[in-house]
Amino acid sequence: MVLFWPSQQELDCINSEGLILGKIQFDGSKEEYIFCCDNESVSLSELEKIKIADRLAGLKSGKYSMPMQDDD
Repeated sequence: MVLFWPSQQELDCINSEGLILGKIQFDGSKEEYIFCCDNESVSLSELEKIKIADRLAGLKSGKYSMPMQDDD
């Protein structure tokens, strides 16, 4: 299981043990969502990789959305 928790303009990816695996961010220069691993010592299980890939695909297709912060 991977929980996707909004934090500012990112989604924290948290596994079932409560470890933050990384963040999903929007790369404005490439106009795409990317996963950034926060801790190189954490290895992702195949299920976690699949869940993160599914969320990235869902964000790209519009199935999911990510809250954006407007500081204005």
